[in-house]
Amino acid sequence: MAISSMDEAAQALWYVAPGRAEIREEKLSPPDPGEVRVRALHGAISRGTEALVLAGRVPESEFERMRAPFMGGGFPFPVKYGYATVGRVEAGPANLLERIVFALHPHQTLFNAPAEAVVPLPDGVPPARAVLAANMETALNAMWDAAPGPADRIAIVGAGTVGALAAYLCGRLAGADVTLVDIDPARAELARKLGVGFSKPDAAPSDCDLVIHASGTAAGLATALRLAGEEATVLELSWYGAGEVAAPLGGAFHSRRLRLIASQVGRIAPSHRPRWTHARRLAAAVALLSDARLDALLAPAVAFRDLPARLPDILGAKSGVICPLIAYP
Repeated sequence: MAISSMDEAAQALWYVAPGRAEIREEKLSPPDPGEVRVRALHGAISRGTEALVLAGRVPESEFERMRAPFMGGGFPFPVKYGYATVGRVEAGPANLLERIVFALHPHQTLFNAPAEAVVPLPDGVPPARAVLAANMETALNAMWDAAPGPADRIAIVGAGTVGALAAYLCGRLAGADVTLVDIDPARAELARKLGVGFSKPDAAPSDCDLVIHASGTAAGLATALRLAGEEATVLELSWYGAGEVAAPLGGAFHSRRLRLIASQVGRIAPSHRPRWTHARRLAAAVALLSDARLDALLAPAVAFRDLPARLPDILGAKSGVICPLIAYP
């Protein structure tokens, strides 16, 4: 185990007030036995969740359930938040030294973590693409909740990171007719690269066997319910924070016997819970990132030091960014 005998300084991003973030320095002691020291290379911002965190819209009832691994502080502010970091192991067990790993860790230049909390990247998964692992884990869990099948007609409403990854996974089912639905026509090129169809909401296919909603808007939820066929499932992947969303459950919702169910990554889907651990699921998500087509989700990298100034625009509803990539020094 190679361990420095000296404390080191790390810089971490903190959300400190509505619409405001700052970089704070903190001292790191050498890692304890069984820990690794990781120097960050790349990170990713979860636009939906972190926009709610930046706005202070995490509801008080969810303060504990929404805590991320290794989070600092507490909701609403100040809070060190984030859950997508890829870095190089500088100290720790010999089998992990110099390995590139993924960790569910806040945005920070250098950190210690238990060795079992990092996932070494397999061959074929480059460090920049590996930042998608947390979102892929969410999409994978959603697949288990939704249980799509071969030849199903499937619509995914909302072409953000999670929605696009869900469409990608559905598109790998034999014979499945998969359509990514979004109000932004520019997302048609993303759908093409992922190997699925694209449609704006007013032209999307109806009578679907499964609809996955990931737009985070009331209009998107209404579209998802409209596209579902008789006795079909609508899987809700959006999280609205402290906002209230009108769900159009009148009309033919009951007569068509639709199922509106929630999926959330905090718990493993019931279908897999007896056999899968969180560590196994995360490792599987990392392995699923071997396809170079997924690079289409990554936006040009933003330097870590520039995040406090850039975050309001990056997280804005009209930014057009899918997965904001962070470059560490």
